[in-house]
Order: sequence, then C-alpha cells, then structure tokens
Amino acid sequence: GANLERANLERANLYMVNLAKANLIKANLEGANLTKANLEGANLTKANLEGANLEGANLERANLERANLYMVNLDGADLDRANLSSAVLYRGDLTGANLEGANLYMTNLAWAYLDRANLSSAILYRADLVGAALSEANLSEANLKGADLEGANLERANLERANLTKANLAGTDLAGTDLTGARADE
Repeated sequence: GANLERANLERANLYMVNLAKANLIKANLEGANLTKANLEGANLTKANLEGANLEGANLERANLERANLYMVNLDGADLDRANLSSAVLYRGDLTGANLEGANLYMTNLAWAYLDRANLSSAILYRADLVGAALSEANLSEANLKGADLEGANLERANLERANLTKANLAGTDLAGTDLTGARADE
C-alpha cells in the first residue's frame, strides 16, 4: 500500500479512493471525504480523522489504534475485525456499521450513535459507552467486561451470550433487549 505516514490530507476529497494496506500512521485526515473509500488493512494508528466522512467505507482489519475519530461519520461502514483500541469515537455516527469481532478495548464511544450496528463478538472491555445509542444493535457474544454503559439506550438490542461482568448499567434502557445466556458474574 501507499506510504502516507504523517501526510496532511485535511479536508481532502478522497471519495472512493483505494488506500488498502496504506500506511497512514499519524496522518491528518480531519474533515476529509472518505465516503466509500477502501481502507482495508490500512494502518491509521494515531491518525486524526476528526469530523471525517467515512460513510460506507471499507475498514476491514484496519488498525485505528489511538486514532482521533471525534464526530466521525462511519454510517454503514465495514469495520470487521478492525483494531480501534483506545481510539476516540466520541459522538461518532456508526449507525448500521459492521464492527463484528472488532477490538474496541478502552475505546471512547460516549454519546456515539450505534443503532442497528453489528458488534457481535466485539471486544468492548472497559469501553466508554456512556449515553451511547445502541437500539437494535447486535452485541451477541460481545465482551463488555468493565464497560461503562451508564445512560445508554440498548432498547431491543441483542445481548445474547454477552459478557457484562462488572459493566456499569446504571440508568440504561434495556426495554425489549435479549439477554439470553448473558452473564454478569465473575
């Protein structure tokens, strides 16, 4: 892939661009248009994607560790098995996004929109999901151990076989949620 380490692509139009396996470590993509872009396997460690539009983008197996995704648009994006550990997705739009098997360890998803998102088998260990919108989200077999879900909306979500050990569920809306086989014990 392309080597764009530390590149300044602020507000760039990268619509449908192919950056598969690209090196975008510490790249500045603030406000960039990456709609339907192919970033499969790309390395975006510590990249700045604040306010970027990644609607429908392919980020399968991408590394977004410690990336800044504040108020990012990932509506319908594919983040299958992506690494988002310690990333900031505060107030991000991940409506209908695919995060199956994604690593969201200690990720900041506070006030994020994850309605209808697929988070099955995702690692959300110690993730910040305060006030997050997760209605109709699929969290089956997800690891939410130690996650903070205070005030989150999990209405009609699927939490089958999810690990909720030491998770904070204070003020959480669980109306119509499937908790079959979910566990909250040590």
